[in-house]
Amino acid sequence: MTRFRLTLAQLNPTVGDLRGNAEKARKAWEAGRAAGADMVALPEMFLAGYQCQDLVMKPAFVADCQRVMEQLAADCADGPALGIGLPWFEGAELFNTYAMLRGGKLAALVVKHHLPNFNVFDEMRHFSSGEINGPTGIGPLRLGVPICEDAWHPDVCETLAETGADLLLVPNGSPYFRGKREMRLTHMVSRVVETGLPLVYLNMAGGQDDQVFDGGSFVLNPHGQLVMQMPLFDEAIAHVDFVEDEGGWLAEPGEMAHVPDDWEQDYRVMVEALRDYLRKTGFAKVLLGLSGGVDSALVAVIAADAIGPENVRCVMLPSEYTSPDSLEDAAGVATALGCRLDTLPISGPRAAVTEALAPLFEGAEPDITEENIQSRLRGLLLMALSNKFGEMLLTTGNKSEVAVGYATIYGDMAGGYNPIKDLYKMRVFETCRWRNANHRPWMKGPEGEVIPPRVIEKPPSAELREDQKDEDSLPPYPVLDRILEMLVDEEASIGEIADEGFDIEQVRKVEQLLYMSEYKRFQSAPGARLTRRAFWLDRRYPIVNRWRDRFEG
Repeated sequence: MTRFRLTLAQLNPTVGDLRGNAEKARKAWEAGRAAGADMVALPEMFLAGYQCQDLVMKPAFVADCQRVMEQLAADCADGPALGIGLPWFEGAELFNTYAMLRGGKLAALVVKHHLPNFNVFDEMRHFSSGEINGPTGIGPLRLGVPICEDAWHPDVCETLAETGADLLLVPNGSPYFRGKREMRLTHMVSRVVETGLPLVYLNMAGGQDDQVFDGGSFVLNPHGQLVMQMPLFDEAIAHVDFVEDEGGWLAEPGEMAHVPDDWEQDYRVMVEALRDYLRKTGFAKVLLGLSGGVDSALVAVIAADAIGPENVRCVMLPSEYTSPDSLEDAAGVATALGCRLDTLPISGPRAAVTEALAPLFEGAEPDITEENIQSRLRGLLLMALSNKFGEMLLTTGNKSEVAVGYATIYGDMAGGYNPIKDLYKMRVFETCRWRNANHRPWMKGPEGEVIPPRVIEKPPSAELREDQKDEDSLPPYPVLDRILEMLVDEEASIGEIADEGFDIEQVRKVEQLLYMSEYKRFQSAPGARLTRRAFWLDRRYPIVNRWRDRFEG
């Protein structure tokens, strides 16, 4: 019986760290050689890291990728073939390619045909579309390589099957959004059923800016049978054996890793996004303003799970409007996590600012200006601590607040990263409850109830004036979140939202706040992407925009 062993390297590259990425590839190749593999495969664009955005348009960068690839080929000459993705100039055109290295040289180069240009992808800006390639001979079989998006359309895989491919290898840089795994499986099963060929879906792992590549590589046999599932989010190397009989090639059953539910996947994304963002930008510690509210409590827990409680500094910055309950709740979260908690009152700095502005504010009634001064003083003090101690400041605004601008620019929006930026307020509450009830080995924070129930249950408040509640300025969060889901995630019209029973004037107010706050989001910190309509690359709106939906009802 003819056999072919393929080693799958589901690894985490760093954009621009060409030699570090090549070293990861080299070690994976050594693991494959030790296991008797015929080929070792790495994901799409692994050598360069993904997504590189406009970095790939720099000729010196692409030339450096080619030099590193040539050295990698020489280092991996004696053993299995090695497949790895990288950008490639052919004349004046730039392509997204997959290189087959064998015998110390480039044996074949596959070029991506379908270029994604939606959500976070903008590949038509960066790459030219290549011709559809035929299969490449590797050992005893002919390997077809549809690169990522090429396998989401039937034509490339059908051409590979018609030109003699025995097996489809799909190298990916496929970032997470909620429900993505089921979507991938559906498309890949379609390709298998259409071609009658087994298929390997190889995805990268790790975080890059706002995106997390969630791994979860898998193998399908003809008729769509799932015979191997690699873990989600973790780096992993696995070996899969294919055998040939009179009916063609089949994969032998392999590991079947557990697939967590959506709540765990979302939480893992927020943890991994922060962990990798810190590691890849060179930060080992973080700090955040811990207010006693639910948002900052969740960010503190995410940070503790990402880098360990000993590396998280929480700072309470009370004013005369800070309630005793908030002081107690902030202390409760920090104590439960084992994080440092500093208290830094803003009363002195606020008095100084009030005195300085008094001659110019004379005769003007207090308003939101004075509230924002408090927030900006907190931002100033937190940034001072960040600068002094080299700790990245985390911001704590949820998607509901980010959407309607319920945050102070240069105040509580100050900071380097926002783990909950794509999490609506109602999901913040449920995520807190989920984390209190669940603990996993990848979490570096303690197990058990780390967020006191009162923090989750009490009415949200910015505590910038006496008896302030969020609902003084905004619709109740269950209402606000559904309106925002329809406006942002579903691009629904005012009429469609009204058809669900919402008050039109309330919807208009939310729409106005959404559009008016674009300038704030333009200056906000990046944050973990959980949905297909996260603020930044998924949703690109003009800052200056006078259009409003004129539905009259």
